[in-house]
Amino acid sequence: MGDLIFPDEARRSILAAVAELETEEVALAAGLGRVLAETVQSPLDVPPFDSSAMDGFAVVAGAENELEVRGESRAGHPSSKAVRPGFAVRISTGAPIPDGADAVVAVERTESDANTVTVPPSEPGTNVRRRGEDIMAGDLVMSPGEALRPAALGVLASLGRSAALCSKLPAVAILATGDELIEPGGDLGPGQIWSSNPPALAGQVTQAGGAVQRICRVPDDPAATRSALEGAAASADVVVVSGGVSVGPHDHVKGALAAMGADEVYWGVALRPGKPTWFGTLTVGERSVAVFGLPGNPVSAMVCFQLFVRPALRALQGANPDGARTTAVLDEDIARNPRRDEAVRCRLISADDGLHAAPTGPQGSHVLTSMLAADALALVEMGDGAAKRGERIPVELLS
Repeated sequence: MGDLIFPDEARRSILAAVAELETEEVALAAGLGRVLAETVQSPLDVPPFDSSAMDGFAVVAGAENELEVRGESRAGHPSSKAVRPGFAVRISTGAPIPDGADAVVAVERTESDANTVTVPPSEPGTNVRRRGEDIMAGDLVMSPGEALRPAALGVLASLGRSAALCSKLPAVAILATGDELIEPGGDLGPGQIWSSNPPALAGQVTQAGGAVQRICRVPDDPAATRSALEGAAASADVVVVSGGVSVGPHDHVKGALAAMGADEVYWGVALRPGKPTWFGTLTVGERSVAVFGLPGNPVSAMVCFQLFVRPALRALQGANPDGARTTAVLDEDIARNPRRDEAVRCRLISADDGLHAAPTGPQGSHVLTSMLAADALALVEMGDGAAKRGERIPVELLS
């Protein structure tokens, strides 16, 4: 396998090899989770007029008084009557403040009949939401690279927007290699297992903002492997292959990619789990397709996806590829590997001094249930001895 590349270097080389995709208009109703590709400045003040924060009476601020009630201001139906001393306008929450009024007295603080209301003393500005109090016209509201979360969709709507310019979703093809793989629900023959990598990887693609375009199983055959890779690369932005990328006599992915003219960026990462990982690009017409060869072991595949494929999918959308990184305090010693960095599946616990991390149990690359309770990957650098309890180390948050 030659010299191994360290995980952070592998990640940097991936990000240098991918470029942000084209953009498209996305309706707000379909915008959740999409990545903004434009600068949003407000064309107006929000709210666009002074409005009431309470149901009550719009008045001229002053001493306790009995006032004549003249008309009503409702949300969507402003009052046509101005307010002056001695008079009040009944008002609903969100309704425009009538001309002349500078305060709103909450209804529960008043006594009223059909024509008059007795109000307590009030100060100017009481229960008044000022025009532009949230956003002023010309304000920078959102920047490219921001994810459209529910609040962002609401803010865009408050600016009168029905759509936003977003990066296109990366189209991802997932190929699972191996004669032993059977689709879940089928009958197992001797030496066969149900294929667990595709649904797990598809879930990770979706969480990273990608769009799963195709999933297929590939037998351990050179011609079938090349045909599957060619079919996937014809329309996908990213191809993710699990298995078949090592050096065994039935591993055909590297050979097929070489025959297709792929540009190999690296093969082999100083990482446990995840050593036999391949990354490169294929040129298809005028497009560059990112190709990831992940290990076949289910935990290795998921870990390598998180550390390498996820950042690529985020970068293709113009989003921060490192947004899942933070630190945590170890709650127990973790032995260091002398030759490779290690990604340890951990549970996270919130404490007064921040996040704490504890391994989920046995860390074998075949123990998929170790991912089940994991909130993060603790990134333990290679070396002698152990990462000690109480030490703060980097962790990669799992979605």
